[in-house]
Amino acid sequence: MKLKKGALLNYLDFDSVYCLLSLRNGKILSDYFKLLDVHNRNTLNDIQFYHFMHHVTDLKKKEIMMTFDMLDWNASGEIGFEQFYMLVCILLCSEYHVEKNFIFRHSRPVFELLDMDGGRTISPAEFQASGFLFNLKGHALDKILYEFDVSGDEHLNYKEFKMFTMACIDMQEETKKMQKLQVRRTNTPRQERGATNAGVTNTPPDSHSGCSSHTD
Repeated sequence: MKLKKGALLNYLDFDSVYCLLSLRNGKILSDYFKLLDVHNRNTLNDIQFYHFMHHVTDLKKKEIMMTFDMLDWNASGEIGFEQFYMLVCILLCSEYHVEKNFIFRHSRPVFELLDMDGGRTISPAEFQASGFLFNLKGHALDKILYEFDVSGDEHLNYKEFKMFTMACIDMQEETKKMQKLQVRRTNTPRQERGATNAGVTNTPPDSHSGCSSHTD
C-alpha cells in the first residue's frame, strides 16, 4: 500500500517514533475531514470513503471496501473522525516504513481492527485478507502464525498476535535487506569494470606517433 504523490497526507508532520500526528497537524486533518463530510454528519459513508482512498492510495476497490468494513466497528455504514485518524496514521506509517513500530505502539487497536468477526482472536484467513494494510505478504505469514499459535487452536489471541506481528515484520525487513544486498553484489562487478575502463586511455603506438627520424 502506497500513498499517491501530491496527496495532502504527504505534507502532514508524522511522528515516526510514536506514530501519531502533531496537535497542529491533527487539527489540519480534522478540518480536512470536515471538508470530506459533505453531508455535515461528522461521518463518512462508504462512497465518500472509497473516493478518498482511491484519490490518495494505490489500493484496489476490493481492498478499499474491506478497509471500510474493518473500520466500521459498529456496522453503521459510516466511520467517524476517530477511525479516520487511525486510518491516516496507518497510511503514513506505511509511507515512512515504520509499520513494526506502529503495531508495537498501538497493538491493541490494530488487533481489534484485524479481528474482523469480533471473536477476540485473529484467524489465518483474517490476517491474510487484511495484511495489505501493513504491507504484510507471502507464505511466511502462515508459517510464523502456526509457530506463535501457542494455544494450538489455529487462531491468535492478543498476546500471540503481538509476538507474531513483530516476528513477521522482522522477517520481511531481513528479506528486504538480503534482496538489496543481492542486487548490490550483482551490480558491483559491472560498476568496477566501468570504473576500470573509464581510467584507461588509448596511447597511440610509436609507429604512428608522427615523430620519424631522417638520415641525411
